[in-house]
Amino acid sequence: VADRELVSWLGTPETDLGWCGYKIDSRPDAVWLLNAMYERDSGSAEITYDQQWRQRLAAGLEEPTVVPGFDLEANSVVIGNELGRSEHPGAGWKRLRWTELAARPGESAVVEGRYPSSRSLSGARAGGSWPVSIRPPAEGSLDRESWQALIDVLIAWSPDGADTPCVAYFGPGVSGEFDSGVTVSGTLGGAADLYDHPSGTGSPSNLWAANRSWITWSDWDLCATKVAGPTELIEQLQAKPELEALRLPWC
Repeated sequence: VADRELVSWLGTPETDLGWCGYKIDSRPDAVWLLNAMYERDSGSAEITYDQQWRQRLAAGLEEPTVVPGFDLEANSVVIGNELGRSEHPGAGWKRLRWTELAARPGESAVVEGRYPSSRSLSGARAGGSWPVSIRPPAEGSLDRESWQALIDVLIAWSPDGADTPCVAYFGPGVSGEFDSGVTVSGTLGGAADLYDHPSGTGSPSNLWAANRSWITWSDWDLCATKVAGPTELIEQLQAKPELEALRLPWC
């Protein structure tokens, strides 16, 4: 655990706590790493996560969530995505790229002017719910495999490699430490372990090199992580086959 002062260049508790991570700009260059999604090898399925849930509810296999004064079942949709940590679901599933899925209905992977979020790829979601044949991208954190791939690229690019000093910040909305969030410091070689840090739910809200040559941002409401840094680093991230990386100049 490190001093909260290490985060002061991004914001102070008096002005901005970075509730879901500190938003970063795109200088000198930036790319978005899209959270991974997967599709069953057996192909498509017509039923959605919402329909599946309602069938289970009708069969008594699910307990209804009671909200006083609000009919949750009538006024909500089960989207089907996870919050926080996610990883490859195992045998029978294959990686499905955002760009590949977007091409099926002829839409953009990320609508111009918007962030990559649960609102993206609307053409694949009938009535707002994903088909059960797809494991949609999680919100709030990179998937485990993409986080490891990101750290691998950062280590290979950094002059000090795995010994590069870095700082991570878990915002209050993630860590539950509402007064200041949680700040930790160490070396890049140990950054992969941050994915399972007890103060977080996957990738930290922000991670940056101590010399501030690069920085990441995983916002709790988004389905991608932004990385800002030199163009050479950004191009290496785009070239990494395990990552799906898009430049989005509007954000």
